Amino acid sequence: MSAQPLASSPSSSPSSAPVFEPAVFRLSPLIRITLLSLYTALTIPLPFLSEVTKAPVPPAALWAGIVVGAVGLYGVLSERVILSEEGIEVTYPKWFPRLFRKGWSLPWTEVKALKPRSTGQGGLVYYFLSHSGEGYLLPMRVAGFGKLVGLVEAKTGIDTRDVRPLSQPWMYLILLFCTLLLLLVDAWTIVTAIGLKGNL
Repeated sequence: MSAQPLASSPSSSPSSAPVFEPAVFRLSPLIRITLLSLYTALTIPLPFLSEVTKAPVPPAALWAGIVVGAVGLYGVLSERVILSEEGIEVTYPKWFPRLFRKGWSLPWTEVKALKPRSTGQGGLVYYFLSHSGEGYLLPMRVAGFGKLVGLVEAKTGIDTRDVRPLSQPWMYLILLFCTLLLLLVDAWTIVTAIGLKGNL
């Protein structure tokens, strides 16, 4: 059964809200630090283990793959959400290939509704529904999310009181703590691998 629209704007034109300066929202620093740290913890030991175990994939190739993956992840985490008098836009750094992640823009006059959708984990995400029937995912992991939805409500007239961030900060704090523990295990693994290499 599909989810019903949370609310619809009263008309196809934006509300007569006061003019505001363009506002830029970035991904929460806690989320960026946690995900980058987790990536580091999961990948850094691999070249050392490859060298010690004489794996088919050489350490140099693994290092190259890790660097490319890190750059890609950093690009995805550099998402910016820009709200202006004209509409909302999601962008990525110019150096980040559009092949992997494309941004989008939507004028306020095209916003018809904000519709919720259930995720596989039981959470809710929201999509802007345009008059042409296209859906645009509302960024929900940005710092200042409350201000973002407030500006959306001011420009569209859509009631956003029930819209909440997808993930609460405590979830990422727990993940960051586990990642730090994993980094300690990584340090022990690397030291052990270097020691074994010296004995070979």
